[in-house]
Amino acid sequence: QVQLMESGGGLVQPGGSLRLSCTASRIISGTMGWYRQTPGNERELVALITSSGGTNIVDSVKGRFTISRDNAKKAVYLEMNSLKPEDTAVYYCYVRRVFPRDEFWGQGTQVTVSS
Repeated sequence: QVQLMESGGGLVQPGGSLRLSCTASRIISGTMGWYRQTPGNERELVALITSSGGTNIVDSVKGRFTISRDNAKKAVYLEMNSLKPEDTAVYYCYVRRVFPRDEFWGQGTQVTVSS
């Protein structure tokens, strides 16, 4: 089992910045990343990063959000800049391990972009 502890959500004005952090209970060999979900909608991918640093960032946040990872600290980060009201969502940390092949989710952290 892997426990994921998220932090960094909150309320920010449009154009502002937030940094989300997620720390795993054990070293992850595999993919880490972030999804988000709004009420009534399915959870959607935001960004993923592999153990070697390869990234996949969705077009809607590309150029504004940056994903990074510190393998020694068992952590993944999401730097969010130029935030828009449509970025408002619950953001979930995600881990997909190579071996054993399984996946885990954090409890979610609320990000609200509003003036």
